[in-house]
This record gives sequence, C-alpha cells and structure tokens, in this order.
Amino acid sequence: MNYTSDKEGSLEAPVRHPVKWREKNFYDKESLNQELERVFDICHTCRRCVSLCNAFPTLFDLIDESSTMEVDGVPKESFSSVVDQCYLCDLCYLTKCPYVPPHEWKVDFPHLMLRAKAVSFEEGKTKIRDKILTSTITVGKLAGLPVVSEVVNKVSDNRFARTLLEKIGGIHAKAPLPKFERSTFRKKYVESNDFEKKAGDVQSVASSGLKVALFVTCYGDYNSPGLVRDMQDIFRLNGINLKIIQSDSCCGMPKFELGDLQSVEKFNKENIGEMVKLAKEGYFITAPIPSCVLMYRKELPLLIPEDHSVKSVADAMLDPFELLMMLHSRGTLNTNFVESLGTVAYHAPCHQRVQNIGFKTKEVLELVPGTSVNVVERCSGHNGTYAVKKESYPFAKKICRPVIRSINEQNPDFYISDCPMAFDLIEQGVESMSSFKSGFAALKFAYGITV
Repeated sequence: MNYTSDKEGSLEAPVRHPVKWREKNFYDKESLNQELERVFDICHTCRRCVSLCNAFPTLFDLIDESSTMEVDGVPKESFSSVVDQCYLCDLCYLTKCPYVPPHEWKVDFPHLMLRAKAVSFEEGKTKIRDKILTSTITVGKLAGLPVVSEVVNKVSDNRFARTLLEKIGGIHAKAPLPKFERSTFRKKYVESNDFEKKAGDVQSVASSGLKVALFVTCYGDYNSPGLVRDMQDIFRLNGINLKIIQSDSCCGMPKFELGDLQSVEKFNKENIGEMVKLAKEGYFITAPIPSCVLMYRKELPLLIPEDHSVKSVADAMLDPFELLMMLHSRGTLNTNFVESLGTVAYHAPCHQRVQNIGFKTKEVLELVPGTSVNVVERCSGHNGTYAVKKESYPFAKKICRPVIRSINEQNPDFYISDCPMAFDLIEQGVESMSSFKSGFAALKFAYGITV
C-alpha cells in the first residue's frame, strides 16, 4: 500500500454514510480483514489519534513490534485486540481524522470497528459476561427486585465479594458499579401518579409553549431516578411539563457497542411507534443520558436509513440543555437564580460532544450570576461497560487520568459530568468531593431548591 501521511486531508465537513449491515458482504471475514488492513495502514502512517483511546496505541504497538514494522507484518488474528479497545465514541471520526468522507480514502474507523464487532458477535465469539452486562432491561428488572437490590448494592461495596466477582465474572474489583434502586423512576413517580404532582418546593410556572416528551432510559429508571427527577424539576421551573414516553425498551446503545445489531433493531421497533407519533404531534423528545440521545439522533438513522419514522424521531431528539438554551434564546428561560455556583469543572462526555451541539450545559450554568465553567474536553474512559471489565478497567483509568488531573489542578467549587457513569469513574481520582453529580442538581441549588 502507498498511503502517506503528507497527503492533504479533506477540508470539508465530515460526511457519515449509512452502515450496510444487512448486506451479505458486511459479515464476510476476508472482506473485513482487507478493509481492516487498509484502514490500519492509513492510521499507521498518520497516528494523529494516538491520545484518544487505547485502540490506537494497541494498533501502533502491534505494527511497531511486527517483523516488518508495517501492517502486513501483523497477524490477522491480532486485529481483534484493536477492536476490543474501541468503544465507538466517534471522536476520532469527528475531531481528529483528516481522511473521513468526503476524502477519497473514506476512513470511518468507528463504523469499521462496529463491523468487526458485529462479525465477532455473529460468529459466537462474544463473551457471556458482555451479553449480560449489555442486557440493561433484564439486569435492571432483576437487580431492582425487593431484597435483591439491597444485596446487589452491598455486594458492589464489599471488597471480598468484589474480588470473587472479578475472578468468576470478569468484573474488575475496583470498577465503579451503578447502584440499583428498589423503586424505579416509573414505579416511584409515574405509576404512583406522582409525576404530575408538585415535587418538593418546585412548582410549575407559566407554560413555556414547548411540548417535550421524556425517554426515561434504562439507567434513569433503574439506577438513577433522582437524576431524572432533578431534570423534571428544572423543566417544571421553566414551564415545561414533561410527557413520559411509556415505551421502556433500551435505546440499544449497549447492544450497539457489542455489535448485536439485530437487538438494536428489535429495541427500535419496540420504541419507535410511540416516539414517532409524539414527534408528529410537535413534541421535542429528550433523555437524561447523552448516549441515549445520540443513539436516536445519529446512530439509528445510519443503521436504518430507509425508515422515515427513525428520521422523524431523530429530528425531534434534543439534549435537555439544548432545550433550556432554546428557551433562553426566546427570552423565556427562568433566570431567577438565588445562589452562585462559583467555579465549576464540567466534563463534556464523548457521546454529547459528537452531537455537534456545542457546550449547552456550560452555557446554561454560566447564566447563573457569579458562575464560571471550565470545560474538560477529554474522554473519561468509562464508555458503557469498558470501565467495568477486568481487562479494560486499567486502560479506562489511564484514559481518565487527564480528566482527573485537570479537575484537581482547577480546584473548582464542584465538578460535574452530563454522564453519570463517567462521573463515577472520575470521582475515584478527584481529590475533593463534589456537591452535585449533574447539571440538573447544580441548577436546582442555583434556583434555591434543596437538592
């Protein structure tokens, strides 16, 4: 191959092409290896993405330690070690690579990794542990049962139990695990008819005119109903009474990262009917977790481009802070803040950054008088199940190190992340505790509401 790193990259905006996962050639191992070798050779001659994650250092080490010091010297069976380190954050595609479409080389590293994961899944090479970890609905329902939730949460905090879990289940003993609530968001607030009731001291103000529907998400329902409640309170303070989306299947992101594309399509079919109806009725749709917003906004339209319903939902899907800034642009955002937030270190998650919406959380928080927000634009290393697994937790910690160092050097009044799972990993290394885990909790404090 004659790829050279001095060839000019494209100066045009990156263009993403649909994933042709239904075509037979997509799962052809020989064709896959040829494309892996082609793209790996381009990456080898460039190496701009070496600091993003562990996939690229793994690739470059394989090449540098090979007999030829080129891609052709790397055994094809070693390609999987690179694939295993990619968690599909998309940052290389959107922030680093100069050879993405419309460039003639058409490099799409994340979608190539997705293809490799899908081939591995089809070949039955996916670990049972990984299938369980990505079955968020099943795990959530089981772990949220009475008594079971208490046991699961105690196990996650017990050193002996965690050591045993690492040996038997491959879950790293020091990895932060999400807690499971005995009473899910739906049970606590929706099924009890409490969702429309006053939340503490938070009362609705005059209607904002925005119609917004909430996709609760697996994490919001089973692991962090308080996060969703804080989000609801902030919206209510701004004249938005959320309509709950009743469909509660997973967004599909965990299975997407596993390469189980059939399950992704299945979840979409279970959710899309209600969502598209709401979109046609003029509702914006939002979710408390950036990965879930990204799934409907970007990934599903590329997986199922022929489905107009998916396109309609993608057009209606917005980040929650994007909605708040929409109110601000209309002059209707509630700015009756009573408390300053001081200095804030804000970690912007990868799955939010690649939505190309700017730093809306920062913009909202800086509307609070006496508040300064410093953005940390680095991957936390958590990325779904990556930071949970025994073999990849150490790499996740290494990836997270610059985030932690930046926060410690800033010595802010508090730090937050829009991804609660990223926050938990960051918290393991930050020298001081934060008063708030999310931007929603911080805003409640600024409004004078007890968090």
